[in-house]
Amino acid sequence: MAPDVTLDDIAAAVHDGCTLAIPVDYAGVAMALTAPLIRRAPRNLHLVCVPTGGMQADLLIGAGLVGTVETSAVSLGEAGGAPCFNRAVRAGSIRLRESTCPAVHAGLLAAQKGVPFVPMRGLIGSDVAANRPDWRVIQNPFADSADPIVAIPAIHPDVAIFHAPLADRDGNVWIGRRRELAAMAYASRRTFVTVETIIAESLFEDETVAAGVLPALYVEAVVQVPNGARPYGLWGKYPPQTDTVIRYARAARTPEGFEAYLADYLAGRCP
Repeated sequence: MAPDVTLDDIAAAVHDGCTLAIPVDYAGVAMALTAPLIRRAPRNLHLVCVPTGGMQADLLIGAGLVGTVETSAVSLGEAGGAPCFNRAVRAGSIRLRESTCPAVHAGLLAAQKGVPFVPMRGLIGSDVAANRPDWRVIQNPFADSADPIVAIPAIHPDVAIFHAPLADRDGNVWIGRRRELAAMAYASRRTFVTVETIIAESLFEDETVAAGVLPALYVEAVVQVPNGARPYGLWGKYPPQTDTVIRYARAARTPEGFEAYLADYLAGRCP
């Protein structure tokens, strides 16, 4: 594990044009990295939401950092739609690569396995497939009759970021049942993790947690940031602050409201 890495160091690893993978809101969003990223201001990011995006994605879009979004949805859950995402799609200021949840996971799986694509069924004839020219309909080579399948190309993020409850001093990270986080790390060139706690003992020495550990081999750096997922929750640690997300959603309904919220957010006056 890289020593003495800070949130600003991680933000600096996200360069212009970077393909950045972030997780769904219940799986450990590294919200503590959002403000450092916005201050760093890399441009034309290709944001891969695994498999959906929320407040972090909306903030990055509203701040003008994102050129492309690859996702099956961007939503604030109980707070409604994601205002900056919706405005950007209507205005055509971002490129939307609409996907499905299984297709996002298939693309990451292909990258993990080192193959150019993974085949899927269930997409042929859909509007989603019709708007993804990079998805190719091919013939099943093992079928004796016509059997079309869709080839989903590999998704290779440059950087993946997420938040987890626990890591050890060797850089191993406990992700429990959140296997989408492992998929992100396996597929990405670099993975950075914020965690609640770092312990001295190896996580692999404890049989009760070892099966849910992401090995340090796939993690470039870990930074301890208590409450680093807030206002989202973190499994086994704290619940989401839904009222905070609702306040954001109301403020971001207009560009002016978003700019005022963003100024407060960057100044540390918002959760």
